[in-house]
Amino acid sequence: MKPLIILFLLLLPALVWGQEKPSLRHEDRVRIAEAFRLAEHIGNDVWENWDNAPFAFLLVTPDYEYLLRHPNPSDDFLPLGYDELLKSEVHYRKRVYSPQLLATFPAVNGYSTIVIGQAENTMAKSSTPWVAVALHEHFHQLQYSQPGYYQGVDKLNLSRGEQSGMWMLNYPFHYDSAVVTAAFSKLCLQLASALKALGSASFKGEVDRYLDARREFKNLLKENDYRYFSFQLWQEGISRYTEYRVASLASEGYVPSNEFQKLPDFTPFDIVAANLRKGIVDILPTVNLAKSRRSAFYPFGAAEGLLLDAVNPRWQEEYFQEKFYLERYFR
Repeated sequence: MKPLIILFLLLLPALVWGQEKPSLRHEDRVRIAEAFRLAEHIGNDVWENWDNAPFAFLLVTPDYEYLLRHPNPSDDFLPLGYDELLKSEVHYRKRVYSPQLLATFPAVNGYSTIVIGQAENTMAKSSTPWVAVALHEHFHQLQYSQPGYYQGVDKLNLSRGEQSGMWMLNYPFHYDSAVVTAAFSKLCLQLASALKALGSASFKGEVDRYLDARREFKNLLKENDYRYFSFQLWQEGISRYTEYRVASLASEGYVPSNEFQKLPDFTPFDIVAANLRKGIVDILPTVNLAKSRRSAFYPFGAAEGLLLDAVNPRWQEEYFQEKFYLERYFR
């Protein structure tokens, strides 16, 4: 065989691989960069020392996944190079996770990683809500990085031996109990009344009535079911609260980058914040536990965060010290 033919055959795999090498879309790069930028500008104003949390990020597209800010990518990732806009090395692999995913878990080499689809493929739908959701997920990274978090979760004794963490989604809570759903609806109405009374003379009385109703609901549940309820409010509810607080603070003076504002689906942060608040407060009177199931705990816990802001403005100082029970911060 002629030397030139041999050389061509040796180089062929590299040439083919080079042609198949993917790249991040412009709009995805701009969205991710805005999430990083927003966290840098206002993150510590929402939660103290938030900038100390991991920020590993896995963008899931229909064909590939792109990994950023990860200290130790697994062997199935290949380097794509350094991205100046994202200020990060980028690695990629063929898609493993769902393009609709919005989650945070030890997805790559056991390291806490945001796993998130492109905006149009997720519930966020467009760029600015997607950035707010990305910060919601980044708050989970702050939760998980706290000393004693995993030991504390184990002590809740809710997993029933299940090791993957799926029990957090699949725990058999009494969503279909008519008694429980009726009591939860009553509790949601009282929480809405307390929030509606903010700044009025009736506020303290409404809060007292709410806390009484909360104790009644607690007494209605078995101990382990109440632990699960409390854990979901603490973890997911306050993450939704944080998502709203991020958007609200961003609307008060943060200026998005020019590139982000030029995206065709850009929405100002004040509109996103208003929509998030509606999805927390206005939805309470209509929450149906049997229909919404675990998702009902997101707006409910977020609403408790808003109420705590008024009742105990320093409650966040206790949040990581006394984990998993929001009612303790009302005292």
